Amino acid sequence: MNVLKKTYEKVFGNFNIQTMKEIQPIVEKINSFESAYAALSDKELQGKTAEFKAALKEGKTLDDILPEAFATVREVGKRTLGMRHYDVQMVGGIALHRGMIAEMRTGEGKTLVATLPTYLNALEGKGVHVITVNDYLAKRDAVWMGQVYDFLGISLGIVQGQRVSFIYDAQGDDVTDAEQLKEHSAIDSLRDKDGSFKVESSYLRGCTRQEAYLCDITYGTNNEFGFDYLRDNMVQDQKDMVMRAGSEMHYAVIDEIDSILIDEARTPLIISAQAGEATDQYYTFAKLVRNLNEETDYNVDEKLRSATLTEEGITVLEKALGIENIYAEGGIRVIHHIEQALRSEVLFTRDKDYVLDGEEVVIIDEFTGRKMPGRRYSEGLHQAIEAKEGVAIKQESRTLATITFQNLFRMYTKLSGMTGTAVTEEEEFRSIYGLDVLVIPTNKPDARKDYPDRIYKTEKGKYKAIVEKIKECREKNQPILVGTISVEKNEELGLFLQAQGIPHEILNAKNHEREGEIVAKAGMPGAVTLATNMAGRGVDIKLGGPDASEEDRHRVLASGGLFVLGTERHESRRIDNQLRGRSARQGDPGETQFFVSTHDDLMRIFAGDRLRSVMDRLKVPEDMPIEQGMISKMLENAQKKVESHHYDIRKHLLEYDDILNKQRQVIYTKRREILDIAHAQEAGDEIKKSLRDVLFEFIEQEIEFIISFHTNGQILEGEEGHSDDWNTKEIFETMNTIFPCDQADKKALKDLVAKRGQAKVEEVVVRDEIVQYFLTKAQVAYDALEVQVAEKVQDGTQAKHMMAVIEKQVILRAIDSLWVDHLVQMTYLRTGIGLQGYGQRDPLIEYKKESFGLFTHLQSSIQKEIVYAFFKVGVGLQLAPTVMADDKLVFTGAKKTSDSAALARGGAGVSTKQKMSKKDRRRLNRQQKG
Repeated sequence: MNVLKKTYEKVFGNFNIQTMKEIQPIVEKINSFESAYAALSDKELQGKTAEFKAALKEGKTLDDILPEAFATVREVGKRTLGMRHYDVQMVGGIALHRGMIAEMRTGEGKTLVATLPTYLNALEGKGVHVITVNDYLAKRDAVWMGQVYDFLGISLGIVQGQRVSFIYDAQGDDVTDAEQLKEHSAIDSLRDKDGSFKVESSYLRGCTRQEAYLCDITYGTNNEFGFDYLRDNMVQDQKDMVMRAGSEMHYAVIDEIDSILIDEARTPLIISAQAGEATDQYYTFAKLVRNLNEETDYNVDEKLRSATLTEEGITVLEKALGIENIYAEGGIRVIHHIEQALRSEVLFTRDKDYVLDGEEVVIIDEFTGRKMPGRRYSEGLHQAIEAKEGVAIKQESRTLATITFQNLFRMYTKLSGMTGTAVTEEEEFRSIYGLDVLVIPTNKPDARKDYPDRIYKTEKGKYKAIVEKIKECREKNQPILVGTISVEKNEELGLFLQAQGIPHEILNAKNHEREGEIVAKAGMPGAVTLATNMAGRGVDIKLGGPDASEEDRHRVLASGGLFVLGTERHESRRIDNQLRGRSARQGDPGETQFFVSTHDDLMRIFAGDRLRSVMDRLKVPEDMPIEQGMISKMLENAQKKVESHHYDIRKHLLEYDDILNKQRQVIYTKRREILDIAHAQEAGDEIKKSLRDVLFEFIEQEIEFIISFHTNGQILEGEEGHSDDWNTKEIFETMNTIFPCDQADKKALKDLVAKRGQAKVEEVVVRDEIVQYFLTKAQVAYDALEVQVAEKVQDGTQAKHMMAVIEKQVILRAIDSLWVDHLVQMTYLRTGIGLQGYGQRDPLIEYKKESFGLFTHLQSSIQKEIVYAFFKVGVGLQLAPTVMADDKLVFTGAKKTSDSAALARGGAGVSTKQKMSKKDRRRLNRQQKG
């Protein structure tokens, strides 16, 4: 890759240098507006938003208005935050607007940079998402930067875990007299001083999820945006969707983009539900179906490998289960599992289709006759066979929805991000996300000193040396930040320091919202802070501390600035660089060094034993270090190998997930179409296609399939050749399981078949007439159901609404229940497909073939489920529980370095967070004065 990059740069020039040259004139144009905008009144400056929106309506592009919009934000930042955007921050804002990754060193003000492209893109009115690594940073950034957006008339929402949501509220309505104005100013001053690490909650007002997404800009975490996308594709009514319809994913700015798109992208988002409660039902259904009679209670079609219940069969089951209406009280899913129990009883035979291997049901390959361990039948059939055989049922948690972060974020029309470390992963960003990395120079020259690694023979010797270094730093008032690679190592070192009587702060995932405060104070004279490498990202460490006096700041500057000590090399150079980047912000001095031992994971795997044996032969004491550039270089090469390996794994997993992603898009598009039609019908809007039309498309396709299948040449079992007889018996019996048919229909079918001649054209005509006959029959059955509904509700308008509800719920629940089963089957397929490699086959190609077959079967099953269920529903389906019921969902996402305290407090729905009371604000004002 490096060779290709060097070749490209020789031919076309360095991308970074060229882009910086291209952006520089734009920055100069922004600067040319500064003096004129500084002379504007607040009202004139606020009026710029309306001017920009009007210009966009007149045909101007965002690029056309960018210089003026950025100049406006810079001036507002000076007036509200007391901070002026540097020129390099303008460069970062332009890169983000262009859909790039801006690599900016820690302390260069990335939070402030984000205000530039978010304001500009929010002017389009399609919504902008600002994505952070945890709930705390989402709230902090929104409240801190919210005064810029609020000044310019841009609304701001925040989405948090457990569906807690807020809207930024400047509380202008509360300020009515001089005393209140004074109190309000005190809170605002406090926010400006501590906003980089404290959340001023009095600016947050609880709201619904929809309201948060309808804001011009919405802050939140990658997990929450992902879960909301998945939940929007699980709702049963359009009004329950929370994201903006039509522009759900317009433009996103991702803070710490390497953490979100690389580190956390290894774990997909999963919404699941417990499936354990259904186990006993499988055994119950297995017993019930043994007492059913063919012809009267169910119809078997061995050629189609299907078994379908009749009206009589459903009545028998309702009596046995003590249920008045199995569809109303059980839902389509119960009928589905009963029919799977029926299929397992009459269509699947032990030692032919499967074998019992101990307590396990193992499928036999119908083509090779070999056992297929690890594979399972889909759609609950395997569990039905386990119940039939009386063995233990393997119940798994049902995955209702899942998506990888790669496929989630590639859905955005425009994606951008910022971080201090992206260049080491630029190949992955470009190949997977189509994102270029622009390295932006620091505002002031870099004064950081990076010392060579110190290598110790044992971990105990390393810890002794760390303690000595900490004592040395404390003696000269130099703050030291000690980075560990895990919470376990973090706390272990903390106990070691405690035993030595060294005061220190511990920072890891357990600290919640104190994270920002601990990091902010890590620059105080002589401060000792132990932090996991990923903790506290997004918060600056100012020399002397957040409220440092000039004396404190000079003491720290004289000591050499912040010393960052890494206790172990991480697998990724990028994580090590993040730790180093904590030191020397905005031209401040700083020092960094890694202390490693031969027992550390990376050393042990790649060279620890050899190095340790050399140190033993030379009788090197355990606390005496080796500082050898060659060993440091060897460690970096090892890191490159590990990074490359992890990239290959992520890329490989994505290739498999891309296949499921295409299927997901088909299913979600179909669901959205049904919801849109239902919403339009309910609103009385003009529509091209009604739910009834959609339903009859399914019915017509199923009728055509049944008639075509039973009127084409049939292979006779045990004989060679084909039979030209049309199987009218199966046609009639199958139709009778869809909607009630009588002897008159049987005679009509025979009369139509009798009309067929020898010519193929005549056969086609007769087939079409049979299809039309049963389609008309379906229309009659539908009208009868409509009458039944009308009689029950005794209100014409309400009857139409009820029919629409039944149509929507039958279609959606068939799609949902079978899609969930399909996800389980795809998981089993993915788990076992690697075995294809032993047969000299490419597992990915085989996965594509198998998954295509499974998806085709899924679409066919959805059609059958809808058609065979609809006319048996009757009234009351709206009472049936849905597989997507919101109250039992389990959310599994990427693990975060810290969780917001809002998670512990909040519940589902609207947040109970209230504005700060006047009494609390007076108390705060007194504290500030005191």
